[in-house]
Amino acid sequence: MARLHLFDLDGTLLHGTAAPVEISRQLGLDTEIAALERDFVAGHVDSPQYAVRVRELWAELTDEHVTGAFEGAPWLSGIRETWAEIREGGDYCAVVSLSPSFFVERLLAWGAHAAYGSHFPAVPFTEPVNPAGILDAAAKVKIANRLCEEFGVGRGDCVAYGDSLSDLELFGAVPVSVAVNADERLVSLATHSYVGRDLRKAYELVRAAR
Repeated sequence: MARLHLFDLDGTLLHGTAAPVEISRQLGLDTEIAALERDFVAGHVDSPQYAVRVRELWAELTDEHVTGAFEGAPWLSGIRETWAEIREGGDYCAVVSLSPSFFVERLLAWGAHAAYGSHFPAVPFTEPVNPAGILDAAAKVKIANRLCEEFGVGRGDCVAYGDSLSDLELFGAVPVSVAVNADERLVSLATHSYVGRDLRKAYELVRAAR
């Protein structure tokens, strides 16, 4: 039976940062995004409210800014190699993130079978954010279920990789999980834990356990 590997983006594939932080850095909005991130982590704003506020911050955002953020971000080493090995073994890999889909979907070119993020208007923005398209933690489980059906994989054959409480519900929904540079509360719930900057090492924890 094939397995489905589900990867979080912010803090997992990206080391110590998040896509909105890297995008905001391109616009010189480091202080503003840091304040918004604190509000989100503290629960003062939910996912749709965060999206509305970050879209306001990014009024001048262009595709060039997004490209600069993507190419300059501190990615873990070995992402392409890990996904190539997963593909060669007949398994599937997908990225499911709360970050904007226009950033997340760029990982399809690195070998992901699927990449899901919150749906923002096209860049440069001319439309408001539709709250219905913004993902939350529960949406990760729904997307995982959809991908299982699409790829013909059972929930029992899924592996989740994440770092924060936004991955909590997904970790609870699949039998195998890998906490990557994670919050201690998530580590306590994970099957495996990895600290470092090479995705190949995190994948090694589950590669042999078939």
